[in-house]
Amino acid sequence: MKKSAQNKDRLFAEKLLPGDFVFDEQVASVFEDMINRSVPGYSTIIAMIGVLAERYCQEQSNIYDLGCSLGGATLAAASRVTCNEFSVIAIDNSTAMIDRLQSRLTELPELEQKIECRCELLQEAQISDASVVVLNFTLQFIPLADRANLLKKIYNGMRPGAVLIISEKIIFPDEELNQLFIEMYHSFKEDMGYSKLEISQKRAALEKVLLPETLVKHRDRLQDIGFHSIDVWFQCFNFASMVAFK
Repeated sequence: MKKSAQNKDRLFAEKLLPGDFVFDEQVASVFEDMINRSVPGYSTIIAMIGVLAERYCQEQSNIYDLGCSLGGATLAAASRVTCNEFSVIAIDNSTAMIDRLQSRLTELPELEQKIECRCELLQEAQISDASVVVLNFTLQFIPLADRANLLKKIYNGMRPGAVLIISEKIIFPDEELNQLFIEMYHSFKEDMGYSKLEISQKRAALEKVLLPETLVKHRDRLQDIGFHSIDVWFQCFNFASMVAFK
């Protein structure tokens, strides 16, 4: 698969006025570099989403990448799945992200015919005939009050035996562990070339936008909705990815 060129993320390198993080054109232009340098194991998660999609995609079904950004999971799934007559539906509420994904797809004609891009709010999106649903670092940006209803809608739109793959930044009920993993994560970001100013300013910008929860909260909510066989398949510091089945 052809890889897109990555612009270096320097958005928080200079002193900025306070403000919330927004998935605008500025962020979209550096997002690939940003996410790979900000989420430990991100490339592994993307690759394994492709593997899981290949295993669980059902014929004549849909694969949803909800909060697709530049389409990392979308492309991983579309390039690996071999079952008949499937569609990958990539949804994001950022026009800048969807525009860039559609532009990228014009350079990947063998995948473009399998992928439908939609710019819309996930709370308003229609989910149907889904055998694979991906929420890759997406639910954490949905208002807390909307999360259960969104997951219920996803569950209702899934086929029996379908898989939900949900990756999230998490918090820990043990405050000592929580602080340890935050410090380790910040060390990781410094090792990836981010300065203390960049780390501090981005953290402040995300504070009211990215609202993490514990793994127990995620499991309990998914189980209450009706999902089963829920567990973590990847974790590094305060980042984890889970699977849940209908």
